[in-house]
Amino acid sequence: MVEAKFYTEKESDKVQCTLCPHNCILKDGQSGICKVRTNYKGKLYTENYGKISGYHFDPVEKKPLYHFYPGKDILSIGSVGCNLHCRFCQNHEIAQTGVHNYGYLRELSSGAIINAALRQENNIGIAYTYNEPLVFYEFMRDTALNAKQNDLKNVMVTNGFIKPEPLERLLNFIDAFSVDLKAFTDEFYKKITSSQLKPIQETLKTIKNSGKLLEITNLIIPSLNDDEAKFKEMVLWIKEELGEDTVLHLSRYYPMYKMSIEATSPKTLLNLYEIAARHLNYVYIGNLPTVKGQNTYCPQCHHQVIERNGYHTKITGLDNQGNCKNCGKAILKNIDGF
Repeated sequence: MVEAKFYTEKESDKVQCTLCPHNCILKDGQSGICKVRTNYKGKLYTENYGKISGYHFDPVEKKPLYHFYPGKDILSIGSVGCNLHCRFCQNHEIAQTGVHNYGYLRELSSGAIINAALRQENNIGIAYTYNEPLVFYEFMRDTALNAKQNDLKNVMVTNGFIKPEPLERLLNFIDAFSVDLKAFTDEFYKKITSSQLKPIQETLKTIKNSGKLLEITNLIIPSLNDDEAKFKEMVLWIKEELGEDTVLHLSRYYPMYKMSIEATSPKTLLNLYEIAARHLNYVYIGNLPTVKGQNTYCPQCHHQVIERNGYHTKITGLDNQGNCKNCGKAILKNIDGF
Protein backbone atom coordinates (compact mmCIF):
# COMPACT_ATOMS: atom_id res chain seq x y z
CA MET A 1 0.00 0.00 0.00
CA VAL A 2 1.01 3.61 -0.65
CA GLU A 3 -0.35 6.71 1.04
CA ALA A 4 -2.87 8.34 -1.24
CA LYS A 5 -2.85 11.86 -2.58
CA PHE A 6 -5.82 14.21 -2.26
CA TYR A 7 -7.37 13.73 1.14
CA THR A 8 -7.83 15.66 4.37
CA GLU A 9 -7.64 14.39 7.91
CA LYS A 10 -10.74 14.73 10.09
CA GLU A 11 -11.52 14.26 13.77
CA SER A 12 -11.60 10.78 15.37
CA ASP A 13 -9.22 9.29 12.77
CA LYS A 14 -11.64 9.99 9.92
CA VAL A 15 -10.41 11.12 6.50
CA GLN A 16 -12.09 12.74 3.53
CA CYS A 17 -10.96 11.70 0.06
CA THR A 18 -10.85 14.66 -2.33
CA LEU A 19 -9.88 12.85 -5.52
CA CYS A 20 -13.37 12.73 -7.02
CA PRO A 21 -16.68 14.53 -6.41
CA HIS A 22 -17.99 11.77 -4.14
CA ASN A 23 -15.83 13.30 -1.36
CA CYS A 24 -16.06 10.08 0.68
CA ILE A 25 -15.67 10.54 4.44
CA LEU A 26 -14.19 7.35 5.86
CA LYS A 27 -13.78 5.96 9.33
CA ASP A 28 -10.75 3.85 10.25
CA GLY A 29 -10.91 0.65 8.19
CA GLN A 30 -13.45 1.95 5.68
CA SER A 31 -12.93 2.07 1.92
CA GLY A 32 -14.43 4.59 -0.47
CA ILE A 33 -17.03 4.00 -3.16
CA CYS A 34 -14.12 2.96 -5.38
CA LYS A 35 -13.34 0.01 -3.04
CA VAL A 36 -9.58 0.62 -3.20
CA ARG A 37 -8.83 3.83 -1.28
CA THR A 38 -8.93 2.98 2.42
CA ASN A 39 -8.52 4.70 5.77
CA TYR A 40 -5.94 3.05 7.98
CA LYS A 41 -5.55 4.73 11.38
CA GLY A 42 -6.37 8.20 10.10
CA LYS A 43 -4.36 8.05 6.84
CA LEU A 44 -5.73 7.33 3.37
CA TYR A 45 -3.98 4.58 1.41
CA THR A 46 -4.31 3.29 -2.12
CA GLU A 47 -4.54 -0.49 -1.90
CA ASN A 48 -4.11 -1.15 -5.61
CA TYR A 49 -0.72 0.51 -6.12
CA GLY A 50 1.23 -1.64 -8.58
CA LYS A 51 -1.44 -4.36 -8.59
CA ILE A 52 -2.26 -5.10 -12.21
CA SER A 53 -5.33 -6.94 -13.52
CA GLY A 54 -4.74 -6.36 -17.22
CA TYR A 55 -1.55 -5.99 -19.26
CA HIS A 56 -1.65 -6.14 -23.05
CA PHE A 57 -0.35 -4.48 -26.20
CA ASP A 58 -3.29 -3.10 -28.19
CA PRO A 59 -3.81 -0.99 -31.30
CA VAL A 60 -4.26 2.57 -30.07
CA GLU A 61 -7.54 2.60 -32.01
CA LYS A 62 -8.94 0.12 -29.47
CA LYS A 63 -8.97 2.72 -26.64
CA PRO A 64 -10.70 4.17 -28.78
CA LEU A 65 -8.37 6.88 -30.08
CA TYR A 66 -8.56 7.46 -33.84
CA HIS A 67 -6.60 10.72 -34.04
CA PHE A 68 -3.59 9.83 -31.90
CA TYR A 69 -0.77 8.06 -33.76
CA PRO A 70 -3.06 5.91 -35.94
CA GLY A 71 -1.68 2.49 -36.74
CA LYS A 72 0.54 2.39 -33.66
CA ASP A 73 0.31 0.05 -30.65
CA ILE A 74 0.16 0.96 -26.99
CA LEU A 75 0.79 -1.01 -23.79
CA SER A 76 -2.50 -1.08 -21.88
CA ILE A 77 -2.57 -1.65 -18.13
CA GLY A 78 -5.32 -1.68 -15.53
CA SER A 79 -5.97 -2.58 -11.91
CA VAL A 80 -9.22 -2.95 -9.91
CA GLY A 81 -11.83 -0.52 -8.62
CA CYS A 82 -13.95 2.31 -10.00
CA ASN A 83 -15.60 5.43 -8.62
CA LEU A 84 -18.74 4.85 -10.70
CA HIS A 85 -21.19 1.98 -10.31
CA CYS A 86 -22.55 1.70 -13.85
CA ARG A 87 -25.31 -0.87 -14.08
CA PHE A 88 -24.07 -1.81 -17.56
CA CYS A 89 -20.37 -2.04 -16.63
CA GLN A 90 -18.50 -3.93 -19.33
CA ASN A 91 -15.50 -4.69 -17.09
CA HIS A 92 -17.39 -5.34 -13.86
CA GLU A 93 -15.17 -8.26 -12.84
CA ILE A 94 -12.31 -5.83 -12.20
CA ALA A 95 -14.06 -2.46 -11.92
CA GLN A 96 -16.68 -3.34 -9.33
CA THR A 97 -14.34 -5.06 -6.89
CA GLY A 98 -11.33 -4.42 -4.67
CA VAL A 99 -7.93 -6.01 -4.25
CA HIS A 100 -9.14 -8.49 -1.63
CA ASN A 101 -11.88 -9.94 -3.84
CA TYR A 102 -10.00 -10.37 -7.10
CA GLY A 103 -7.63 -13.31 -7.20
CA TYR A 104 -5.75 -12.65 -10.42
CA LEU A 105 -3.73 -9.52 -9.66
CA ARG A 106 -0.03 -9.40 -10.44
CA GLU A 107 2.44 -6.95 -8.95
CA LEU A 108 4.49 -4.89 -11.37
CA SER A 109 6.76 -1.92 -10.84
CA SER A 110 6.63 1.19 -12.97
CA GLY A 111 10.13 0.38 -14.18
CA ALA A 112 9.11 -3.07 -15.42
CA ILE A 113 6.20 -1.57 -17.34
CA ILE A 114 8.40 1.09 -18.91
CA ASN A 115 10.99 -1.50 -19.96
CA ALA A 116 8.31 -3.63 -21.61
CA ALA A 117 6.91 -0.60 -23.45
CA LEU A 118 10.36 0.37 -24.72
CA ARG A 119 11.12 -3.11 -26.00
CA GLN A 120 7.96 -3.50 -28.08
CA GLU A 121 8.28 -2.52 -31.73
CA ASN A 122 5.67 -0.04 -33.00
CA ASN A 123 4.66 0.88 -29.43
CA ILE A 124 4.17 4.57 -28.61
CA GLY A 125 3.60 4.41 -24.87
CA ILE A 126 1.23 3.34 -22.11
CA ALA A 127 -2.56 3.48 -21.78
CA TYR A 128 -4.16 3.46 -18.34
CA THR A 129 -7.43 1.65 -18.90
CA TYR A 130 -9.57 -1.49 -18.28
CA ASN A 131 -10.82 -0.31 -14.88
CA GLU A 132 -11.04 3.40 -13.97
CA PRO A 133 -7.43 4.69 -13.81
CA LEU A 134 -8.37 7.56 -11.50
CA VAL A 135 -8.58 5.09 -8.63
CA PHE A 136 -4.96 4.04 -9.16
CA TYR A 137 -3.96 7.67 -9.56
CA GLU A 138 -0.66 7.38 -7.67
CA PHE A 139 0.64 4.41 -9.65
CA MET A 140 -0.51 6.01 -12.91
CA ARG A 141 1.29 9.24 -11.98
CA ASP A 142 4.55 7.48 -11.09
CA THR A 143 4.46 5.33 -14.22
CA ALA A 144 3.49 8.22 -16.48
CA LEU A 145 6.29 10.46 -15.21
CA ASN A 146 8.75 7.61 -15.81
CA ALA A 147 7.28 7.17 -19.29
CA LYS A 148 7.74 10.85 -20.12
CA GLN A 149 11.40 10.64 -19.13
CA ASN A 150 11.74 7.82 -21.67
CA ASP A 151 9.96 9.67 -24.51
CA LEU A 152 6.86 7.50 -24.26
CA LYS A 153 3.30 8.79 -24.58
CA ASN A 154 0.62 8.46 -21.90
CA VAL A 155 -3.05 7.81 -22.62
CA MET A 156 -5.88 7.77 -20.10
CA VAL A 157 -9.23 6.04 -20.72
CA THR A 158 -11.53 7.48 -18.09
CA ASN A 159 -15.06 8.28 -16.97
CA GLY A 160 -13.90 11.83 -16.20
CA PHE A 161 -15.40 11.93 -12.69
CA ILE A 162 -12.58 13.80 -11.00
CA LYS A 163 -12.10 17.03 -9.06
CA PRO A 164 -10.29 20.04 -10.58
CA GLU A 165 -6.99 19.91 -8.66
CA PRO A 166 -6.04 16.27 -9.41
CA LEU A 167 -7.17 16.78 -13.01
CA GLU A 168 -4.92 19.82 -13.41
CA ARG A 169 -1.97 17.76 -12.19
CA LEU A 170 -2.81 14.97 -14.63
CA LEU A 171 -2.49 17.40 -17.50
CA ASN A 172 1.24 17.62 -16.76
CA PHE A 173 1.88 14.05 -17.86
CA ILE A 174 -1.10 12.65 -19.80
CA ASP A 175 -0.93 13.27 -23.56
CA ALA A 176 -4.33 12.02 -24.69
CA PHE A 177 -7.68 11.34 -23.04
CA SER A 178 -10.47 9.03 -24.10
CA VAL A 179 -13.46 10.09 -21.98
CA ASP A 180 -16.79 8.30 -21.64
CA LEU A 181 -19.69 10.72 -21.84
CA LYS A 182 -22.30 8.19 -20.85
CA ALA A 183 -25.43 10.30 -21.38
CA PHE A 184 -26.57 13.90 -21.29
CA THR A 185 -28.96 13.94 -18.33
CA ASP A 186 -28.17 14.13 -14.65
CA GLU A 187 -31.00 11.66 -14.06
CA PHE A 188 -29.14 9.00 -16.07
CA TYR A 189 -25.89 9.63 -14.23
CA LYS A 190 -27.53 9.47 -10.80
CA LYS A 191 -29.74 6.45 -11.45
CA ILE A 192 -27.53 4.34 -13.74
CA THR A 193 -23.98 5.26 -12.65
CA SER A 194 -24.34 6.66 -9.09
CA SER A 195 -22.62 9.89 -10.07
CA GLN A 196 -23.32 13.28 -11.69
CA LEU A 197 -23.10 14.79 -15.17
CA LYS A 198 -21.74 18.28 -14.41
CA PRO A 199 -18.29 17.19 -13.15
CA ILE A 200 -17.76 15.22 -16.37
CA GLN A 201 -18.71 18.27 -18.44
CA GLU A 202 -16.19 20.35 -16.49
CA THR A 203 -13.52 17.68 -17.01
CA LEU A 204 -14.13 17.70 -20.76
CA LYS A 205 -13.83 21.49 -20.95
CA THR A 206 -10.65 21.50 -18.86
CA ILE A 207 -8.99 18.87 -21.05
CA LYS A 208 -10.00 20.68 -24.22
CA ASN A 209 -8.72 24.03 -22.94
CA SER A 210 -5.41 22.42 -21.98
CA GLY A 211 -4.63 21.58 -25.59
CA LYS A 212 -4.29 17.86 -24.88
CA LEU A 213 -5.92 15.44 -27.28
CA LEU A 214 -9.51 14.60 -26.34
CA GLU A 215 -11.79 11.98 -27.84
CA ILE A 216 -15.26 11.17 -26.46
CA THR A 217 -17.08 7.85 -26.40
CA ASN A 218 -20.87 7.57 -26.01
CA LEU A 219 -22.25 4.07 -25.39
CA ILE A 220 -25.77 4.03 -26.81
CA ILE A 221 -28.23 2.14 -24.57
CA PRO A 222 -31.78 1.59 -25.89
CA SER A 223 -34.47 3.53 -24.00
CA LEU A 224 -31.93 5.12 -21.63
CA ASN A 225 -29.80 7.50 -23.70
CA ASP A 226 -30.90 7.03 -27.33
CA ASP A 227 -33.51 9.79 -27.49
CA GLU A 228 -32.67 11.73 -30.66
CA ALA A 229 -33.57 15.16 -29.27
CA LYS A 230 -31.46 14.70 -26.16
CA PHE A 231 -28.64 13.19 -28.23
CA LYS A 232 -28.69 16.24 -30.52
CA GLU A 233 -28.52 18.46 -27.43
CA MET A 234 -25.37 16.60 -26.36
CA VAL A 235 -23.81 16.92 -29.82
CA LEU A 236 -24.50 20.66 -29.95
CA TRP A 237 -22.99 21.07 -26.48
CA ILE A 238 -19.84 19.28 -27.69
CA LYS A 239 -19.68 21.53 -30.74
CA GLU A 240 -20.20 24.76 -28.80
CA GLU A 241 -18.07 23.98 -25.74
CA LEU A 242 -15.36 21.74 -27.16
CA GLY A 243 -15.31 22.49 -30.89
CA GLU A 244 -16.57 20.88 -34.07
CA ASP A 245 -13.30 18.96 -34.53
CA THR A 246 -13.87 17.03 -31.30
CA VAL A 247 -13.85 13.30 -32.05
CA LEU A 248 -17.01 11.41 -31.04
CA HIS A 249 -17.23 7.61 -30.97
CA LEU A 250 -20.65 5.94 -30.83
CA SER A 251 -20.54 2.44 -29.37
CA ARG A 252 -23.05 -0.38 -29.39
CA TYR A 253 -24.30 -1.54 -25.99
CA TYR A 254 -24.66 -5.24 -25.17
CA PRO A 255 -26.41 -6.65 -22.06
CA MET A 256 -23.88 -6.79 -19.23
CA TYR A 257 -23.57 -6.84 -15.44
CA LYS A 258 -26.91 -5.70 -13.93
CA MET A 259 -28.59 -4.64 -17.17
CA SER A 260 -30.56 -6.94 -19.49
CA ILE A 261 -31.90 -4.44 -22.04
CA GLU A 262 -31.48 -5.79 -25.58
CA ALA A 263 -28.42 -4.75 -27.56
CA THR A 264 -28.51 -1.48 -29.49
CA SER A 265 -29.89 -1.90 -32.99
CA PRO A 266 -27.61 -0.97 -35.92
CA LYS A 267 -30.39 1.31 -37.20
CA THR A 268 -30.31 3.36 -33.98
CA LEU A 269 -26.55 3.77 -34.18
CA LEU A 270 -26.70 4.83 -37.82
CA ASN A 271 -29.49 7.34 -37.14
CA LEU A 272 -27.54 8.92 -34.29
CA TYR A 273 -24.39 8.90 -36.40
CA GLU A 274 -26.20 10.93 -39.08
CA ILE A 275 -27.36 13.47 -36.47
CA ALA A 276 -23.87 13.86 -35.01
CA ALA A 277 -22.16 14.05 -38.42
CA ARG A 278 -24.23 17.11 -39.33
CA HIS A 279 -22.56 19.07 -36.54
CA LEU A 280 -19.19 17.43 -35.81
CA ASN A 281 -16.38 16.78 -38.29
CA TYR A 282 -15.22 13.45 -36.89
CA VAL A 283 -17.85 10.91 -35.84
CA TYR A 284 -17.18 7.16 -35.71
CA ILE A 285 -19.17 4.01 -35.03
CA GLY A 286 -17.43 1.41 -32.88
CA ASN A 287 -17.92 -2.33 -32.27
CA LEU A 288 -20.28 -2.68 -35.23
CA PRO A 289 -19.13 -3.42 -38.79
CA THR A 290 -20.58 -0.63 -40.94
CA VAL A 291 -19.57 1.15 -44.11
CA LYS A 292 -20.17 4.54 -42.51
CA GLY A 293 -18.34 5.78 -39.48
CA GLN A 294 -15.02 3.99 -39.94
CA ASN A 295 -12.73 6.05 -42.15
CA THR A 296 -11.48 9.58 -41.59
CA TYR A 297 -12.16 12.27 -44.20
CA CYS A 298 -10.83 15.79 -44.39
CA PRO A 299 -13.70 18.10 -43.42
CA GLN A 300 -12.35 20.79 -45.75
CA CYS A 301 -11.83 18.94 -49.05
CA HIS A 302 -13.54 15.61 -48.16
CA HIS A 303 -10.48 13.63 -49.21
CA GLN A 304 -10.10 10.27 -47.42
CA VAL A 305 -7.07 10.48 -45.14
CA ILE A 306 -7.30 7.32 -42.98
CA GLU A 307 -8.82 3.96 -43.94
CA ARG A 308 -9.89 1.47 -41.27
CA ASN A 309 -10.93 -2.16 -41.43
CA GLY A 310 -11.51 -3.32 -37.88
CA TYR A 311 -8.29 -2.42 -36.07
CA HIS A 312 -6.26 -2.49 -39.27
CA THR A 313 -5.42 1.12 -40.09
CA LYS A 314 -3.95 2.53 -43.28
CA ILE A 315 -2.82 6.14 -43.68
CA THR A 316 -4.03 7.14 -47.14
CA GLY A 317 -3.93 10.92 -47.28
CA LEU A 318 -1.85 12.46 -44.47
CA ASP A 319 1.65 13.86 -44.44
CA ASN A 320 3.98 12.97 -41.56
CA GLN A 321 2.72 15.92 -39.51
CA GLY A 322 -0.91 14.79 -39.66
CA ASN A 323 -2.07 17.27 -42.33
CA CYS A 324 -4.27 16.48 -45.32
CA LYS A 325 -2.04 15.91 -48.34
CA ASN A 326 -4.73 17.28 -50.63
CA CYS A 327 -5.46 20.67 -49.03
CA GLY A 328 -3.11 20.98 -46.05
CA LYS A 329 -5.75 21.08 -43.29
CA ALA A 330 -4.50 19.85 -39.91
CA ILE A 331 -6.30 16.59 -39.12
CA LEU A 332 -4.13 15.12 -36.34
CA LYS A 333 -3.28 18.08 -34.14
CA ASN A 334 -1.61 16.51 -31.11
CA ILE A 335 1.23 14.51 -32.63
CA ASP A 336 4.85 15.29 -33.36
CA GLY A 337 5.34 13.19 -36.45
CA PHE A 338 4.38 9.56 -36.99
